[in-house]
Amino acid sequence: MKKNYKLAQVQERIQGSQRLRALWAASNVTAINRLHINDHGPTHVRIVMRLGLKLLRLLMAAGVSPGVVDHGLPPEEAEVVVALAAALHDIGHAVHREEHELLSLVLARPLVEELIAGLYDEPARTVILAETLHAIYAHRREAIPLTVEAGIIKVADALDMEKGRARIPFRVGEPTIHSVSALAIEKVEIKKGKEKPVLIFVRMSNSAGIFQLDNLLKEKLNRSGLKDYIEVAAEIEGEEKKIIERYSID
Repeated sequence: MKKNYKLAQVQERIQGSQRLRALWAASNVTAINRLHINDHGPTHVRIVMRLGLKLLRLLMAAGVSPGVVDHGLPPEEAEVVVALAAALHDIGHAVHREEHELLSLVLARPLVEELIAGLYDEPARTVILAETLHAIYAHRREAIPLTVEAGIIKVADALDMEKGRARIPFRVGEPTIHSVSALAIEKVEIKKGKEKPVLIFVRMSNSAGIFQLDNLLKEKLNRSGLKDYIEVAAEIEGEEKKIIERYSID
């Protein structure tokens, strides 16, 4: 694949941004330290960006047209939108968990302008900003994405579920269906599909992991606009493992 130099520059700027690092750290103070729920910081960002770009490339290779082309931009600019939205979609947690998607929009605008400075002329600069903000907003549970890029962020966000990293917020250490099912997810793989352009294959250690797929991924995929392009399969790898010894209600 031809190297996307704008994407490479944006990714370098994302990694070098002290402001962004501060917002990611503050987001995890809110999520982990104060609310005692799962991570929404830099590790989550890296995973969503990696998975999002992989989804986008597989979809574009299958002829699926990203939203940026509606504005007359070349398809590869969609990679920049996905990378920016992945980096910024959860920074609203630095303010509060509630309505964090809307809070992310407020914080993201100046950061997008900073991260793409000098890379685009108008109107492309404003288009990249608007499409990125749309993708951030549309990862909100009830929002319907209007672009491929936004749908990808919605799905990639849900796919950060390996080794207990579920996107359904759960109280860390509590034996609930949320935490138990999260621990059952061993590996998430994105591959070229046979029936559809993309296959999401999930390896589980315990059948409790189905809860993650049925209560989060299924809903996000159904509301992403990408359902017709993505198939999902899951299987238990090896002998089913016991996750908890005993459960009681106080």
